[in-house]
Amino acid sequence: MSERKSAHGAGEHSLPPEVKVLQDVKPPFLPEGASGMTILVEWPPGHPGAAPHRHSGPAFGYVMEGAIRFELEGEPERVIKAGETFWEPGGDVIHYQDGNALSDAPSTFIVTMLCAPGQPMLIFVDDDELAQRAHLRAPRPTTSS
Repeated sequence: MSERKSAHGAGEHSLPPEVKVLQDVKPPFLPEGASGMTILVEWPPGHPGAAPHRHSGPAFGYVMEGAIRFELEGEPERVIKAGETFWEPGGDVIHYQDGNALSDAPSTFIVTMLCAPGQPMLIFVDDDELAQRAHLRAPRPTTSS
């Protein structure tokens, strides 16, 4: 039997061959008193997703079914398909999109969010702040006529 280790390597337990690492990232420091929450999101076909928002701590997700349109401040929009993962650092970064990329099928994903002590898990961003930070958003895809 071959040994499989986490990408973080030394000192970690070997993983059995049935375990597949889907995502291995180093989140920012988590202060004492932080909390975690795991949610299941089920968007119907064409659902636009949550309004622009941010999280007080990092969030880690896995798309179970369908595909979601994902966009973080400073990064181009992308589509994440079933079986793929995503993460965001939280803090000041705006999460612009998490809607269903499919118009004819539902999309489902799981997200584990880590929350700074005394802070809400989800903070919606108002139109004034979006306008002030527009220069930080990656260029939008263009559509041809």
